[in-house]
Amino acid sequence: MTETPRSDAFVFFGATGDLAYKQIFPALYAMQRRGHLDMPVIGVSRSSWDKAKLVQRARDSISQHGQIDEQVFSGLAEHLEYVSGDYQDQDTYRCLRAALGQARRPLHYLAIPPGMFDVVVRGLAQSGCAGEARVVVEKPFGRDLATARKLEAMLTETFAPGSIFRIDHYLGKEPVQNLLYFRYANVFAEPIWNRHHIDSIQITMAESFGVQGRGSFYDGVGAVRDVIQNHMLQVVSLLATEPPPAGHPDAVRDAQCRVFQAMCPVLPQDAVLGQFQGYQSEPGVAAGSRVETYAALRLAIDNERWSGVPFFIRSGKCLPVTATEVLVKFKPLRHAVFDTTPSNYFRFRISPDVLLCVGARVKLPGEAMAGETVELTAHHQAADEMSPYERLLGDALRGDPALFARYESIEAAWRVVTPLLESGAAPLPYEPGSWGPKQAEGLTAAVGGWHDPKPPDSKR
Repeated sequence: MTETPRSDAFVFFGATGDLAYKQIFPALYAMQRRGHLDMPVIGVSRSSWDKAKLVQRARDSISQHGQIDEQVFSGLAEHLEYVSGDYQDQDTYRCLRAALGQARRPLHYLAIPPGMFDVVVRGLAQSGCAGEARVVVEKPFGRDLATARKLEAMLTETFAPGSIFRIDHYLGKEPVQNLLYFRYANVFAEPIWNRHHIDSIQITMAESFGVQGRGSFYDGVGAVRDVIQNHMLQVVSLLATEPPPAGHPDAVRDAQCRVFQAMCPVLPQDAVLGQFQGYQSEPGVAAGSRVETYAALRLAIDNERWSGVPFFIRSGKCLPVTATEVLVKFKPLRHAVFDTTPSNYFRFRISPDVLLCVGARVKLPGEAMAGETVELTAHHQAADEMSPYERLLGDALRGDPALFARYESIEAAWRVVTPLLESGAAPLPYEPGSWGPKQAEGLTAAVGGWHDPKPPDSKR
C-alpha cells in the first residue's frame, strides 16, 4: 500500500480572525510541543500586518489557553510567516507562492467566510499554489443542498476529491469517538444495540450563553445550520452505524454514509423551532429576525436496525446549562415477578466533562421484589489529550480523511433538514434560562420526556 505523502507547508487564510485566534494557534502550539510541526506556517489575511504582529497574535492566543513554554513558542515562531493582501488580488497569491519556497504540497486552511471560498480557490489555482495541495473547509458546508452541491463542484474543479477535507471538529472529539468505540468494544453493548432492545435515543447540546457578540454571523445561520445539520447528525451517525469491516481504511465513513442515507427528512410537524426573548436586541441581528436559536426534532432512520426507534435531537442557546449529553434508553424486560419500569440506560456526557453512566435496577431492602434505579458512573480524566483541532490538523497534514465528513454524508444531511429550512415557520419565543419552548415537550411525551443535563458539579 502506497503511503500518502505528508503536506510540506501549512497555510491558513483568515490568520487575523476569530477561528485562528481561538483554535488554530493553540493547535499549532500543541503540535510544536509534541514535535509534530516541521514545516513553514504561513498566515494570510487582508490586514496590514507583518510577521512580528502575527507572532504576537499567536502569543496572545496561546496565553489565553494556559502557560507558555518559551522554548516551544520560539520554535513555533520560527515557522511562522505572514502574507498581507486582498484575496481578490493576484499579487497576494504570487507573494504566497514566493513564501512557500520549495514547498509543493501545502495544506490550505480556509478560515474565512464561505462567500470568499470561490475567490481564494481560484487565486490558488491561477498562481500554481494548488497543484499537489490539500484544502480544509469549515462547516457548515453550504447553506442548503443547492449551495453544498455548488461548493463541492467548485472545489473539485481545482482539488482532487481525496485532497478536500471538510472539517467538523466534533468528529475530532475524543468522547465522540468513544461512542463508536464503546459500542463495538463491549460484548454487553453491541448485541443489544438495535430496535429490539432500545426504546429511544436523545441527544442534547445545550448552551447557557447567547450569541456572544456574533449576532450578524448567527443571524445568517441559525441553530439548524449551525449545529443540527452537522455536529448532531454526525453524532447520530456514530450511534447508529452497522459494525464496519476490519481493515478497510474508510470503513467507518462508509458505514456512517449509509446511516445518513437512511435518515428520513424531518417534517415541520416533527420539530419545534424557538428564539430566546431578547435575541432581536442583539447587535447585528436584523429587526424582526425569524432565525431560530433553538431546535428540537424527532428523527427516524429507515433501516433494519433502527426502524421504529425515535432519535430526539435538540440544541439551543440561553438554556439552563452548557452541556452535551447522549441518553440511550432501553425497553423494559417482561418478567412478571419484577416491575417493568423502562429505566435501564446508558448516558454519555460529551462535554464539558466526560462521563459514562449506566442506569441499572437494584432491589430495595425488604421482602417485596421491588427495586430502584441506581446510576453507575465512570468519570474520564484527560491526560494530555489532543484537542479536536490539533488532531484534525495533524490528520489533514498526513492526508488521513478518517475523521472528516464525506461529501455524500453532507448531501444526505442537507436532505434531512431541508423541510425545516423551507417551512418558513416563525420560531416560538422562550425565556432565557428555560429549556426552550414548552411545545417541544410534546415531541418526547411518549418516551417519558426530555432528559435535562445538569451542571458538571451536580449530584445525579
